[in-house]
Amino acid sequence: MNKLISRMILVFTTLFLSFSLSSPSSPTIHDVLRSKGLPAGLLPQEVDSYNLYDDGRLEVFLARPCLAKFETRVYFDTVVRANLSYGSLVGVEGLSQEELFLWLSVKDIVVKNPDSGVIIFDIGVAFKQLSLSLFEDPPKCKPRGVLKKKMRRFRGFEALR
Repeated sequence: MNKLISRMILVFTTLFLSFSLSSPSSPTIHDVLRSKGLPAGLLPQEVDSYNLYDDGRLEVFLARPCLAKFETRVYFDTVVRANLSYGSLVGVEGLSQEELFLWLSVKDIVVKNPDSGVIIFDIGVAFKQLSLSLFEDPPKCKPRGVLKKKMRRFRGFEALR
């Protein structure tokens, strides 16, 4: 009887230690976006961490501000905030989009109907409809100066020097 109890204690101790030593990995911000009906590519690969509160407030932290390209250039500040609910990021802060040489703050991002293949960006002065396919994969984000230099060369400004 004592051997049985000793073996049971050993088995339970081993199981307990194996579960406590293997910490479950928390989902990435890109996994969280997908689970909420949004494409993973709304935020760059370079996200360091995030906080998602019970009331839906989301804070996303990047090591430094950076630029990425969807249809146009977008600027991510070091902290991007929004209220996350299924299919939408509302009250976005820390994200701007270039439109006709102006940088406009993105206010809201909404996917009303995933079957439509369209995502809507509210940039304050207009609602911009873009293809969801632009946001399938998280973009690589570059420091502000790097993307500018590449864009100049691409557009031919480098040849004018």
